[in-house]
Formats: sequence, C-alpha cells, structure tokens
Amino acid sequence: MAHSVRIWDLPTRLFHWSLAACVIGLFISAKMGGNAMVWHLRLGYAVLALLLFRLCWGFIGGRWSRFSAFLYSPARVLRYLRGQGDARDGVGHNPLGALSVFGLLGILALQVGSGLLSDDEIAFSGPLTRFVSGDTVGQATAYHTGWGQGLLIALVLLHIAAIVFYTVAKRQAMVGPMLRGDKELPTAVPASRDDARTRLAAAAVLALASGAAWWVAQLGAF
Repeated sequence: MAHSVRIWDLPTRLFHWSLAACVIGLFISAKMGGNAMVWHLRLGYAVLALLLFRLCWGFIGGRWSRFSAFLYSPARVLRYLRGQGDARDGVGHNPLGALSVFGLLGILALQVGSGLLSDDEIAFSGPLTRFVSGDTVGQATAYHTGWGQGLLIALVLLHIAAIVFYTVAKRQAMVGPMLRGDKELPTAVPASRDDARTRLAAAAVLALASGAAWWVAQLGAF
C-alpha cells in the first residue's frame, strides 16, 4: 500500500525552481556579455539571497528539508553504494543526492562570493573589491570566470544526469515530488510541516535574506 506524504514544503520547492531559473539566467547573461551583465549582477544578488534563505531553512524548515535529515555519515553513504541502504534513505535526499545538494550549494556560494570580489576592468566591479588587495581581486576574477564556472556547470550536469538515471533506470519519481510536494512511499513516515504558519515564516526569512543581499550590493556604492 502506497502512502502519499508531504516531503517538500512549498518554500523548499519555490527555492529549488527559483535557484534553477537564476542559474540558467546567470549562464546566459554571462555568455551574452555587454548590457546583459546588468542582469548577471541582479541574478547574482538573487542567488545570494536564495542561498542565505536556504541556509536558514536548513535548520527551521520542513522535516525533510532540514540539513539534519540528509546529513549522512561516510559509512552510511558506503552502505548505500553497496545496495545496503536503509528504506528511509529514499524518503528525501538519498545519500548521493545529499552529496549533490551540499556540493551544489557550496560551489554556488563560492561562485557568488568570487563574483562579489571580481573586477572585469571594463564595466563591472564587485561590491567587496574595495576591501581586499588587487591580487585577491585578480584571483577571485580568474576563479569566477574559469574554474568556478566549469565546476558549477559540471555539477549541474551531474545533478541532471542523476535525476534522469533515477527516473528512467530506477523508476523513482524525482521531478513530480519537487513540483507537488508529495511523494508516494511504501511505508508511512512523518510529513514535513507545510501550512500557513511555516510559509509566513519562510516569507520572513526570505525578506531578511533579501535585505542582507541588498546591503552587500550597496557596499560598493559607499
């Protein structure tokens, strides 16, 4: 008997798809250059706000969106790779999916951070460049436009490939639950709280995160 359980709360789903849209926009605007770089900056600040939101939501969000729900030990990851995983590994992020999530969030944070310290010596200078040395700015710029961009693209492609693999090869619904929030599971598990109160809390956290991102953006104007 299948059990339909709310796994992904609405704030987590909105974060996921908003982040995906922003990352796509960042890639496109970076390749276009010119006037499109204005949007590159705006999207970069949007990603900063989203990352700050997710950092907070990882502690106070829905049960399966909290970092504690998918912070697996190395031994548990190895058991999963050997096909000896626990049934609860497939409820939210499985051990491999968790590594992908942490990897993407970490690389995105580095990419945003390096962008804030970058200077293209033409039309754009990150708001934090005035706080560091020229050598640091040069290193951040080189990383942001080189290794950082390559790592991010590689992780995004790996993430997409994993979704396709689990959907096609293992017949596990991956996209649907992130759209609807509910997941069909063979056994009943506690659901993530997803009501008006949690959504208002998420809106408040997002407002604070957006304010922090705006403040960082204004540092370059002082």
